[in-house]
Amino acid sequence: MKKKLSECKKACVVRVTKLNADAELKQRLISFGVMKDVIVEVLEYAPAKSTIEIKVGNTRLALRAKEADLIEVEKI
Repeated sequence: MKKKLSECKKACVVRVTKLNADAELKQRLISFGVMKDVIVEVLEYAPAKSTIEIKVGNTRLALRAKEADLIEVEKI
């Protein structure tokens, strides 16, 4: 089942299936290790759900909610 990263609950582990971002944001996400077929774990949400903290490998990364909306994932 495909969904957006922003729709995942805390402690959810998913596989990235597609990046729907523009070229600049896509390049930035890839530089942090967020790319197709990578496993991502949702660690935390900011109180207002304006940001989401994820773990990619050994790296922790904070994304804006609108950036997380552009990342399609599937549960593994």
